[in-house]
Amino acid sequence: MSTGIGSFVAGGIAACGAVTVTHSFETVKVRLQLQGELQARKDAPKMYRGVLHGMSVIFKNEGLRGLLRGLNCAYVYQMMLNGCRLGFYEPIRTHTNSLLLNRNFSHAHDPKAIAMQNLPVNIFSGASSGIIGAALGSPLFLIKTRLQSYSPALPVGAQHQYKNAADGFSQIYRAEGIKGLYRGVVPAMVRTGFGSSVQLPTYFFAKRNLVKHFGMQESPALHLMSSACSGFVVCCVMHPPDTVMGRMYNQNGNLYSSAFDCLFRTIKTEGPLAVYKGFFAHLARILPHTILTLSLAEQTNKLMRKFEDRVLPSRQKA
Repeated sequence: MSTGIGSFVAGGIAACGAVTVTHSFETVKVRLQLQGELQARKDAPKMYRGVLHGMSVIFKNEGLRGLLRGLNCAYVYQMMLNGCRLGFYEPIRTHTNSLLLNRNFSHAHDPKAIAMQNLPVNIFSGASSGIIGAALGSPLFLIKTRLQSYSPALPVGAQHQYKNAADGFSQIYRAEGIKGLYRGVVPAMVRTGFGSSVQLPTYFFAKRNLVKHFGMQESPALHLMSSACSGFVVCCVMHPPDTVMGRMYNQNGNLYSSAFDCLFRTIKTEGPLAVYKGFFAHLARILPHTILTLSLAEQTNKLMRKFEDRVLPSRQKA
């Protein structure tokens, strides 16, 4: 196992590789989620009619630049989020298991007791590591969302005309201070906590069962299938808070007083399925993103271990 720093770096590199491929789907998802915001379904505009149509009209009107708006922000955010998620997961899981086993010393060597606590510990570790990353990276995701939502041709939701990420930070800070940069951080933490609580546990659960029941060996095919299972579950769990977060981030002024207010008003005005607007665009992004992130993380972790074996004293490796 590589060190925490090694896992952090490996996770960040893997996520940046994944986001390069999937960012355009994220842009479409953001616009689908904002389309028809707080409007009755019959009155809502239909400028973007799905994943492929969305990509087509954005490319036609704004070119590749339109699809890739906010990509630089996405790189830094992914380094933070997935570096934390993959870097802190194992240390949190190990320390939580040690704490629980010490408190329940009589069961410390009972395999059944260890198995019983394994799943909730994994979920807790995944959620905790993701929440740390989301809290640190929230201002970056805020800017990224606003850059992606902006369209000179087919605007949906509030429009924020930033020249670039630095200009976005500057404008928000001057107008609202630090508080403005952390607008929407609570739904961001909930969203990422939900996704992270199932991402790695589902990945390792799928991996174990594919090996156990289908005889698969450690290979890129095993990583691919395990990642696909994980990505689908993540998308189902994560999408409703993702919609709330996107709207909270993109709002002008104080359109929503809280995440619950946003959720309540969205469902009341647009119907209960409104929280799943842009689901297929999200799935189109999250599946390859999860597959690439987790598969690349396996490979980058191997490279990091080789590197650490050469340069670190044995006592520093854990």
